[in-house]
Amino acid sequence: MSSARVIALYLPQFHPVKENDEIWGKGFTEWTNVAKARPQFKGHYQPQIPSELGFYDLRMEETRVAQAELAKQYGIEGFCYWHYWFGDGKRILEMPFQKVVESHKPDFPFCLAWANHSWSTKTWNDAKKTATDTEFLTQQYLGVEDYTAHFNAVLPAFLDDRYIRVEGKPLFAIFDHNAIPASELISFMDVWNRLAKKNGIPGIHFVARVESVSQLSDSDAKERLKGKYAEYYDHCLQMGFDAVWSNNMRRAEILARGYNRMWLKRALYHGLKLRMTDRYKYKDIIENFYTEADKQEQIYPMMVPRWDKTPRQGNHATIYYDGTPELFKQHVKDAISVVKNKQPEHRIVFLQAWNEWGEGNYMEPDIRFGRAYLEALKEALSEE
Repeated sequence: MSSARVIALYLPQFHPVKENDEIWGKGFTEWTNVAKARPQFKGHYQPQIPSELGFYDLRMEETRVAQAELAKQYGIEGFCYWHYWFGDGKRILEMPFQKVVESHKPDFPFCLAWANHSWSTKTWNDAKKTATDTEFLTQQYLGVEDYTAHFNAVLPAFLDDRYIRVEGKPLFAIFDHNAIPASELISFMDVWNRLAKKNGIPGIHFVARVESVSQLSDSDAKERLKGKYAEYYDHCLQMGFDAVWSNNMRRAEILARGYNRMWLKRALYHGLKLRMTDRYKYKDIIENFYTEADKQEQIYPMMVPRWDKTPRQGNHATIYYDGTPELFKQHVKDAISVVKNKQPEHRIVFLQAWNEWGEGNYMEPDIRFGRAYLEALKEALSEE
């Protein structure tokens, strides 16, 4: 068993779909944003351009296979595909994953994370100051019949030998469990566990993605910054989740800048509508990233190789700058240290992400660093 089960988040957005064509123009994918990104300050690395995989199209099987071969070569256990189900059978961006299941290629482990959020006209492009924000795909929670249809839609994946399991159960993550009314969430998980057992599966390993500090206005934000995360995570486990995927980015940002300075910047933005980049040194982020609560058996921490939302947000992007493969290697080693004393099956670390190019958050080779981030990951995993 590896020192960590690294599962990389995978965005299936890089192919044209009708909805994107209608909102952002014919042929839109996030490559559209990536290619037009420009530096926001001296020394800022933009645009970030892919190298050996190129500006790929996920309709092509050879692209999906090449991605998996790269990931496997450098120590990634599998991909966690973002999955969209809005209710009443409405899906989007499902084609790449469907092709993976139907074709049995690539032979590489996978799981699903439900991106249960509505889509608006700023979902993929929030760079224009005057752009209005209009919702056009609404996330709904429609009850037992819809939860049953949702389960049946993903059942072929759950039955696939490649599906990533924990204690025999398929891992299924939920992006924002707080967005689901409590009674509906309980119903959803009950329905899925019942249907899983009916189909010869011992149950679903439900994972809640949880931000340790979601926003400054949280009534207990300061208390959580002092380290009171275990209670917050335990609440999710008591709701019926099997594990928590801890997202500590916001916490790291607040600690890197200071609580009062964060409040001031927020006041300037909301009060005077000043749009400015939100910049943090990557070194400061990773030094403030993990907590003691991340060492709990049922907590799955995550790693962030880099972060730069300039392609999506232009001059008001959040940017982690001065990152290097060497610093990322240290970040990986810190993550391994967090999970090393857990049972082997629970040494899961979510890698955010494999290919979120619009967030400057990716592991795929680019023209500046080549495979250096992948090499850093492999070295850190092999040294522990």
